Order: sequence, then C-alpha cells, then structure tokens
Amino acid sequence: MVIGDVIGKPGRKCLKEILSDLKKTYKIDFVIANGENSAGGLGITRKAIAELREAGVDVITGGNHIWDNREIFELIDKEHRLLRPLNFAPMTPGKGYGVFNVNGITVAILNLAGRTFMPPVDCPFRQGKLAIKQLKKETSIIIIDFHAEATSEKNALGWFFAGEVTGILGTHTHVQTADERILPGGTAYISDIGMTGPANSVIGVDKDSAMFNFVSGLPLKLKVARANTVQLNAVVLGINTSNGKADYITRLNETYQIKQE
Repeated sequence: MVIGDVIGKPGRKCLKEILSDLKKTYKIDFVIANGENSAGGLGITRKAIAELREAGVDVITGGNHIWDNREIFELIDKEHRLLRPLNFAPMTPGKGYGVFNVNGITVAILNLAGRTFMPPVDCPFRQGKLAIKQLKKETSIIIIDFHAEATSEKNALGWFFAGEVTGILGTHTHVQTADERILPGGTAYISDIGMTGPANSVIGVDKDSAMFNFVSGLPLKLKVARANTVQLNAVVLGINTSNGKADYITRLNETYQIKQE
C-alpha cells in the first residue's frame, strides 16, 4: 500500500485509527506513505515519524517540503526508513532510496522529485535511470514515489520507466487522479495518489483561510484544517515477487470520522 501525502495531525490520526484494519482487509505486507507534510502541514518531525511508524507505515517518503521543519536535519541521516528525493543536490543529507526485507523478499523504494513548476533539482529521468540500474542488482521489485506537479511530467516518467520498475506512483498535488493502470511491461502507474487528511479543506488547509488568500490577494498563514471528517487516499499494488511485475493496482478514496483531540 502506498499512501498519498499525509497532512498534519488529522492525517496521522486517520492512519492511527484505520490503517491496521486496512492492512488486514487488503492483506498488506508493506506500507509506504509520503510524510513531507505530516507535521503541521509543512515538513516532518521526530514526533510525526514516530506516529506514522506506530500506525503501521514501513517507509516514509518526502518531497519539496521535506526541509520545512529544521528538526529534520538532526533526523534524516539516522532514520533508515525516511527518504528524500534522490535528485536533490549531491551534498544534501539523507538518501533517495532504500532497500528493505519484506517477509524474506527484497523491495526497493526510490523517491524522485519533478522539475516542472517545482524548485530546481537534478533531472529525475537521468538520476532515476542510474539508481534503477544499481537497484536491479539487488531486486526486481522497485517502487517509485514521484513527487511532482505536472501530470505531463508524471506521464512521461511513467512511460520512460515502463517495464523497468514495479510501480511509478505520483504524489504532491493532494488531489487524487483516476488514471491508475498497468503500463506495458507490468509497471503500475497513477499520476497522483492524493492526500490523507482533512476532507473538507483546500488540499488539507483551512478552507476559509485559503479562500481569503485567493480572493484578497493578501498573505495569510495557512493552517491545517481541523476536521472530524478525514479522507484516506492510497493505492494497493499486487506484485508478482518472482519477476517484480505488478499484477494490479487498486485505488482507494475513503472517508472516515475521527475524534479531534
């Protein structure tokens, strides 16, 4: 299971309350979640990492907001299961991929960032190709979290690596797309998984504040929406462990009621 951007406390609480049951329902062996917005809607902290791991997340991926909380600089080189996009500058702390043992099966997770309408980074196509070549020496199961804005760039990366990896799964926009499919060669693809957090919001933030920003053009600090109604956006992949091909991809878009603390 790969979970779309987890937004603040509502997103973390959603996973705490329902992820265990979802893992049983869908017979999940391994869970990946994008956590770059899991602490107050911007960045990630030690507390957020601990809560995501306790909820049942095995690997946490990042994106352009990974550095928004300075606590990350003390953590990222120590957290084996926390990734940031590989195609950041070479001196950037942390790592862009990891290899993990899942019930005796080796699985590689690769985090990449897009360049269109995004902060400047190295080429995800070139860096991804180099990383995949290296990872294939260890496993045929390679899953990519492509944190990018433009659907065209995501589509292009999907076709570029079709048949080379197990899954190419988009994050970042917080809006789930309905284009999940298996590309030729057995690669599961979706342009954007969506987000896990406040359902009645503007991509996770308080809707009144967001509307004020757009209508007035004046700056106003945006905060994660308080919510009893939360949404979970995710995809479930069925993987042939003998060859690393995806047998299916199932898109999840569910809402739940939780108690605010």
